[in-house]
Amino acid sequence: MARRHLPLHLPLLSRKPLAPAPLARRALCASTTPEAPTPLAEVPADAPEGAAPSPPPAAEMPPANPPRRDEPLHETVLHMIRRRPWTTRLENSIRLLSPTLDAPLVHGVISGAAAAGRADLALQFFRFAYRRAGFRPDRDTFALIVPALASRRMLNHARCLVLDTMPSFGVAPDEPTLAALIAAYGKAAIPQEAVKLFRMMPDLGIPRTALSYNAVLKAILCRGREAMARRIYNAMIAEGVAPDLSTYNTLIWGFGLCKKMESAVRVFGDMKAHGVVPDATTYNTLLNAWVRAGDLESAHKVFDEMTGEGIERNSVSYNVMIKGYVEAKKVEEAVALFTEMGEKGLRLSEKTFAGLMPGLCDDRERVAEARKAVDDMAERRLTPKDKSVFLRLVTTLCTAGDLDGALEVHKKSRQFKHFLVDPRQYGVLMEGLCAGGKCDSAVEVLDELMEKGTLLSPKSPVLEASAYNPVIEYLCSNGSTNKAEAFFRQLMKKGVDDKAAFNSLIRGHAKEGVPEAAQEILAIMTRREVPTDPESHALLVDSFLKKNEPADAKTALDSMMQHGHLPSPALFKSVMEALFNGGRVQTASRVMKSMIEKGVTENMDVAHKILEALFMRGHVEEAIGRVNLMVENGCMPDLDKLLVGLCENDRVMEAHKLADFALDRDFDVSFSTYDKVLEALYTEEKTLPAYSMLCKIKTKGGVVNQKGCDALMDSLKSEGYSKQADILSRILTENLPSTSKRSKRVAMGA
Repeated sequence: MARRHLPLHLPLLSRKPLAPAPLARRALCASTTPEAPTPLAEVPADAPEGAAPSPPPAAEMPPANPPRRDEPLHETVLHMIRRRPWTTRLENSIRLLSPTLDAPLVHGVISGAAAAGRADLALQFFRFAYRRAGFRPDRDTFALIVPALASRRMLNHARCLVLDTMPSFGVAPDEPTLAALIAAYGKAAIPQEAVKLFRMMPDLGIPRTALSYNAVLKAILCRGREAMARRIYNAMIAEGVAPDLSTYNTLIWGFGLCKKMESAVRVFGDMKAHGVVPDATTYNTLLNAWVRAGDLESAHKVFDEMTGEGIERNSVSYNVMIKGYVEAKKVEEAVALFTEMGEKGLRLSEKTFAGLMPGLCDDRERVAEARKAVDDMAERRLTPKDKSVFLRLVTTLCTAGDLDGALEVHKKSRQFKHFLVDPRQYGVLMEGLCAGGKCDSAVEVLDELMEKGTLLSPKSPVLEASAYNPVIEYLCSNGSTNKAEAFFRQLMKKGVDDKAAFNSLIRGHAKEGVPEAAQEILAIMTRREVPTDPESHALLVDSFLKKNEPADAKTALDSMMQHGHLPSPALFKSVMEALFNGGRVQTASRVMKSMIEKGVTENMDVAHKILEALFMRGHVEEAIGRVNLMVENGCMPDLDKLLVGLCENDRVMEAHKLADFALDRDFDVSFSTYDKVLEALYTEEKTLPAYSMLCKIKTKGGVVNQKGCDALMDSLKSEGYSKQADILSRILTENLPSTSKRSKRVAMGA
């Protein structure tokens, strides 16, 4: 049993008449401007003393306040509930305005809220009216609130009102209300609920007529359930309910939607057999079904039959046929029908142009007709619902090379009210203008696109790479990289990761001397795993070098190699020289190491400077490591020059270590070079290092000067190194065979 909702009479304030208070409040609020002061009564000059002043003339008396013209009460209540949250305070305010809610007030508020698309407010006020304000709804009230809820797809609330609330107030649900709710479930694509309500009608004592049958048939056919529709139609016949014109039209429409043309034709025949005369809607529905099925021959037969049956063909008939011919690539026939419509004075609607324009726009030979059709639409103030009409026309004009015509059509498309231009139309236009050498016009189109903001709409399609890359490249090449980046960042929000666009931005920022922005773009590419271009990396490195930021240039160079690109020898040289000149010798050494490891053997003059600087600064181990790396990679450094330079700059111990390394590796060093190293060691009284070098030279089979060796042994003995002196003496006395290929070139001079 349905739960009965009893009206609650719980006034929050006194039920005493409250009319004077609102009236007084209205009187006080009637005018916000201060009143002019009342003129004082004047006493005549010749009047005796003590005479009473005479009253002012009637013309000078202040006029009474004109009565305030109040708006209807239901509009005031609607204004309140639309702008304030629903609270107890709001309910009290409504009750102050009207202690008792009558039917005109409730109906006015519900109708106003429904017209404003706020069915939720209508339901809230309806519940307040019958639960707290003592209002008792009648059939007219439910006839307003139920369709309002159904139109906003608040179907569960509407269902509860029909099945629970209406019986609780003694209002029995009727067939029109149930049929409206069934139709609403069909529009919401919930046919199963529509069928449940339909089957519930006999239990509620509501007889089912053609009205409810038509509603449920349409609800299930819109979801393609033609088998269930046949069963319900058969049940309708079995129950003795005579199908009417709307029933047959619905069945033909539904079967045509499912492309069941045999069933649609059979229904059309049954319709005539049962004495139901088809009207223009019937023929148009059958026409549309044949066009949807792709059978234009049968559609044309029906089109011709209309005249024979005395049915005047209207705009809908022509629109359907025009659309069918265009879809079948028979534009000539479509244009002929379009011309016939004009001759007969039939109304050309948006659907007429929407059906014809695709055929005209896709054909280069009919571009002029398409542009004329656009002018006709503008004159008739018809706004096309299909965005692709202008997109197709602009594409055809750009392909034909008529860029001025494409721009003109694009400008006209913006003149239509409530028409949102497809972003792809901007893309096609920009691509065509750039290809035609009108890049400045393409930039203007881009400015318009970014100003409109349609590109960021979640429903807007993504532009093709061929549309945005040319204009981005043009902007980056002409000093407008920031604009290009702003445009491409909008594309990135749509998921675009285009390698060419990214590299264009990097090159543009680098050329404009903003390497930090280019580096940020490069970081984005790295995060998104977008392949990079070696030219972009090189320009970024050069940009940092031009700004005299060698450390950042080195970072950019490392990034270039991390992305798998090999810098050119000139780029390596530029970075090493910049670091070297800036005093960053060790950083330059690391760049040199990377260069050699990559197999680049040029720039040895810079490498020699770096090696010498490392030795001069005491980074001996690092310098020797770089020498060893160079030798392993087949680029032997000039050790003679290095050793001589170190000796001349009083870096004796560094020269000794390098000479020691050369002796251990049996490098090709000249006699005079070792001679200078030993002389420097003697000068600095480095006896033990000199002893070590002599031993290695002799071990390698080198020819030494006996007199100099004797002097060295005397020095060792005088400094307390008798053991070393004895070892040297034994080495000199032993006649070891020469093991070095260059023994004749290595000597000892002291």
